[in-house]
Amino acid sequence: MEQRSGAVSRPAGAAGALVRRMTEKLKNVTIYTDGGCLGNPGPGGYGVVLLYGARRKELSGGYRRTTNNRMEIMAAIAGLGALKGRCAATIYTDSQYLANAVMQGWARRWRANGWKRNKSDKALNPDLWQELLELCDRHEVTFVWIKAHAGTPENERCDALSREAAGRLDLPPDSVYEAQQNRFK
Repeated sequence: MEQRSGAVSRPAGAAGALVRRMTEKLKNVTIYTDGGCLGNPGPGGYGVVLLYGARRKELSGGYRRTTNNRMEIMAAIAGLGALKGRCAATIYTDSQYLANAVMQGWARRWRANGWKRNKSDKALNPDLWQELLELCDRHEVTFVWIKAHAGTPENERCDALSREAAGRLDLPPDSVYEAQQNRFK
């Protein structure tokens, strides 16, 4: 135990870091996400709505050739990446793939198995899963699946943002996806 004059004793090292993480007061942030493509694969976009108290922030982006699933993951990455400091984040997504991969531990298993889903099948999108898992490790994150196009205003807004982004004419390349596709030609 680390002793400091006039201070409460706290464990040192990794144990101390764990205790500090468990007792810190985190900001509760709500994040809505959506991603999609105009054709799959095709031009794609993602939309994000972040809510913290009375604050609201919208984010969007897109790529000239990508997939629906990559855009769903990118939306979560963009949302978590926009957070300042460690937060407790609840991410609402209409992607069961995204929600289950994190909450059921699939993505962590894929990573532990060298980005393999099983002995013969590679996990798709390991570049994005790696980035998302690192962000999830920085924050306390819960993913909640919600039904698409069911009238949830923030989900509908994310859908509109993702479609607007996918329709832009000046979209950058999704370099990792395009490089993977070029290898299989």
